Amino acid sequence: MRVLLVEDSAPTRDLLVRSFSDAGIGVTIAARVDTGLRAATTVDFDAIVLDLMLPDGDGLDLCRAIRGKGLSTPILCLTARGDVSERVRGLDAGADDYMRKPFALVELHARLRSLVRRRRTATRSEWKVGSLRIDFAARRVTRDGVEVPLTAREWRVLELLVMRAGSVVGRAELVEHGWGESTSGGLDSLEVILGRLRRKLTVPGEAQCIRTVRGEGLVFEAER
Repeated sequence: MRVLLVEDSAPTRDLLVRSFSDAGIGVTIAARVDTGLRAATTVDFDAIVLDLMLPDGDGLDLCRAIRGKGLSTPILCLTARGDVSERVRGLDAGADDYMRKPFALVELHARLRSLVRRRRTATRSEWKVGSLRIDFAARRVTRDGVEVPLTAREWRVLELLVMRAGSVVGRAELVEHGWGESTSGGLDSLEVILGRLRRKLTVPGEAQCIRTVRGEGLVFEAER
């Protein structure tokens, strides 16, 4: 994940940069409306974290400018003011989500993952592997037209693998995505989930869509 952080408060900015970096999230920093707009329009970010109190203007003006450029990058606004009218202003300006300061870092990460997941699955809603069809818009998996039921946690693990199709996803990241935190118990549960997904998704005689890369993680392999 690559995030644009537009925040002028050095302590908040440093805290978020450390938090994102520890989670393996790439961060580009801007502290003003003009530099934020320039970054947002020159790099394809997965999400934008935007403070509304900036030294050269209102963060909502930046939000409107980004949307005015036709960009659909998810925007999560940070504000010290959390009343309903302020949230409505943000949503009307094109923001996707709102968090009031102070906030929990774990919740910020979860909301970003949700925003990015919704965007990616919206643009890549249907995948196929042989006779298997995965439709994220309908949240439905079928094989030869017959539905294959998945549990909520199986869906969460599958979603991250599909979002990163063709790339290796580490087990710790899969656990954090599926369980909300990375724990040894979560790693054990992940192996159970992966075993069930392979049994449900693999067609006899066809290649597995979830491949293990020894010492690195898992790869989802499919064609759209």
